[in-house]
Amino acid sequence: MPAKQKKSDMLTLDRFEEASEIVKEVTKETKLVYSSYLSERTGNKVYLKPENMQMTGAYKLRGAYYKVSTMSKKERERGIITASAGNHAQGVAYAAKAFGLKAVIVMPTTTPLIKVNRTKNLGAEVILYGDVYDEACEKALELAQKEGYTFIHPFDDEAVATGQGTIAMEIFRDLPVVDYILVPIGGGGLAAGVSTFAKLLNPKIKVIGVEPKGAACMKASIEAGAVTTLPGVSTIADGTAVKTPGSVIFPYVQKNIDSIVTVGDEELIVAFLDMVENHKMIVENSGLLTVAALDHLKVKNKRIVSILSGGNMDVITMSSVVSQGLIMRDRIFTVSVLLPDKPGELSRVAGVIAKENGNVIKLEHNQFVSTNRNAAVELRITLEAFGTEHKNSILKALEEGGYKPKIVRTSI
Repeated sequence: MPAKQKKSDMLTLDRFEEASEIVKEVTKETKLVYSSYLSERTGNKVYLKPENMQMTGAYKLRGAYYKVSTMSKKERERGIITASAGNHAQGVAYAAKAFGLKAVIVMPTTTPLIKVNRTKNLGAEVILYGDVYDEACEKALELAQKEGYTFIHPFDDEAVATGQGTIAMEIFRDLPVVDYILVPIGGGGLAAGVSTFAKLLNPKIKVIGVEPKGAACMKASIEAGAVTTLPGVSTIADGTAVKTPGSVIFPYVQKNIDSIVTVGDEELIVAFLDMVENHKMIVENSGLLTVAALDHLKVKNKRIVSILSGGNMDVITMSSVVSQGLIMRDRIFTVSVLLPDKPGELSRVAGVIAKENGNVIKLEHNQFVSTNRNAAVELRITLEAFGTEHKNSILKALEEGGYKPKIVRTSI
């Protein structure tokens, strides 16, 4: 293993090359996947960099392992500690296990259970603290001071960022003529590594950072010209829910990122559905930022790589996101109709829906919507449709059948 390098030696072509060889010991090269679906939809040639298929389910293993490889024997013997919303936690835990080190991980209490359990299963001691990453980080620094552990920052570290930049090296090997690279931003370590290497190799390549609207700390910082702390964060992209970007890596992002796109949670929801149905891939919300951002790019006929940073999503969250995605795409909707409480009415409504090829998945019959049951009872029907056009045709058929359908909030 190489001796510890000075910070100023990191994020250079030599160090990226060194890191690339070292991380091969614990990672697999995730080959680009061409997406015909996203290419046709956007008018570009879109490729996916599937780091969700990495051994720990995310790219973070690269930076963690390379960082540990640069540490001195004394630093390793003290044991290592970090704070993470999940993916860096698993990366550090895996690296610690590979080097035979003690690892303590402080994770926010909101971290998905799957990430907590996987980190524990890798042999690390897990401490749950705080609602967001920033609070967990403060606790980890406090414990490092108190217990003498060596702290590994999840993103604000040049060696970590160098390790993450090995993703860009693999992109260039697969697609030397890439025009755009889309990279998710939480604290900025991945963006710093990827953008710095890309610009060193080819300054003409556009590197676009992508943040959730509810946690756009890097965008705020670049606009202010200095590291800025958000008053709070709110996003389903828990892996990028960071209030303050890294101050060490900020100059690299500031220099090498061409622009930053922000996407809303609702865009991540439909992106998840697209990824599952069209690519048979599970990608966590933070990893979907670069997919959602494709619709924001005003370019055509470009070769674009979207980095899918991770795929560690718990089943409960997955179920919720799929349900909401179906609703947002008008593939699930609930309609309320009033009808007389007499035999045959339910059958008549069902006949109208069946003629339009609507699929009933739930029925609710409320006889108490009116004091005069003979005048009206309410029937709430939850239906599956092919999309907005099909949904509208069903509603039109109900109207023509003499009903007055009202869309109501769907819950499935």
